[in-house]
Amino acid sequence: MLLLSLPLLIFSAPDDWPQWRGPQSDGIWREEGVLAELPETLEARWRMPIASGYAAPSVADGRVIVMDREVEPKEIERVLAFDAKTGEELWQHSYEATYAGIGYPAGPRCAPLIAGGRVYTLGSAGHLTCLDATSGEVRWARDLREQYAIDKERMPIWGISAAPVLEGGLLIVPVSGAKTACLVAFDPKDGEERWRALEDRANYATPIVIDQAGQRVLVYWSGDRVVGLHPATGKEAWSIDFPSKNMPLGVATPVLSGDLLFLTGFYDGSLLLRLKQDGLAAEKVWARRGQNERSTDALHAIIGTPVVLGEHVYGVDSYGELRCLELATGDRVWEDQTAVPRARWATIHMVQRGETTWMFNERGELLLAKLSPEGFTELGRVKLIEPTLGQLNRREGVCWSHPAFAERHVFVRSDEELACFDLSAK
Repeated sequence: MLLLSLPLLIFSAPDDWPQWRGPQSDGIWREEGVLAELPETLEARWRMPIASGYAAPSVADGRVIVMDREVEPKEIERVLAFDAKTGEELWQHSYEATYAGIGYPAGPRCAPLIAGGRVYTLGSAGHLTCLDATSGEVRWARDLREQYAIDKERMPIWGISAAPVLEGGLLIVPVSGAKTACLVAFDPKDGEERWRALEDRANYATPIVIDQAGQRVLVYWSGDRVVGLHPATGKEAWSIDFPSKNMPLGVATPVLSGDLLFLTGFYDGSLLLRLKQDGLAAEKVWARRGQNERSTDALHAIIGTPVVLGEHVYGVDSYGELRCLELATGDRVWEDQTAVPRARWATIHMVQRGETTWMFNERGELLLAKLSPEGFTELGRVKLIEPTLGQLNRREGVCWSHPAFAERHVFVRSDEELACFDLSAK
């Protein structure tokens, strides 16, 4: 039980990427021995065919786990496991999953969570599954849509997208259910419910677990507010109202920097909170929202999670504008449109490694860059994978799934393939 009470990184070797945004769920790549410069071209170490889906791959113990969706001869979601070195398929698990009432039906959204020899997956329609990581054998499964009455009023328009987190011996899942079951904690060994919390509308951002005032706090951004909870019980510690203007559309993960918490959404702009350290409390520092999605203020991010470096935050606005803001005020320092072509919902996923930022844009390009208050400095760019139309049937398709950086490689996916590229220093 002691091991389960420690942060998730204890389950994973330093070179793994076992969950959403990496070993510590903070979007930081800590491996050594990685390329300092990008070549003009990179040959894939391997490519394997998969079907459509938004879910990021996860990598641990030499295996790459990813989810996808097929619709013929029937609607199914799949969990696929591949050998990280060779791309050989090791196993797959599938189950029927009807997407009735779910928009953008290309496939699952949530990155698998790999821990303790098990894989935990959450499908768009609420299928929660625990599998043996070696064999793919089902350990337990729950149909959350049925069990927690996720009707058309409770189901997010674009399906369940917030990934589960493992904390303190509990698997905490954004269920979106009725009767105070917006969040539910399960025993990861057998799937039994341990607590449920919140009547809030669901959102799309994955919860994070932080240290505050000497305690662990689960931070969840719902469609109505930002709330801190005790992860062991689900009891509220603090709450800051942040109601959605049009509809809940907060996808980017909240970013913690010291005692400051930064959030940004497509319709609702940006919010900065200060988390008290002499007790469990929070206060609003500033909130900024533009007139609409074209006339934005601060940052109206759609998919990509920003990075905070020192006293500045860097993120991608509603039409692909890469922006630098003063963290303390939200004032814009600069804007750049070269990292990704301008388009509605244009996306870049950013991962920080030391002083450089690795960026994967929706055109399937990997960029190496330096971000500073002086501007965006591109150090290299290479095309890895072709965009596909399943995730978005516009502009010749997109690559909207977050890559995994593990074993000095990068793993990227589209609606047609999963590919692996070697980024190790030679």
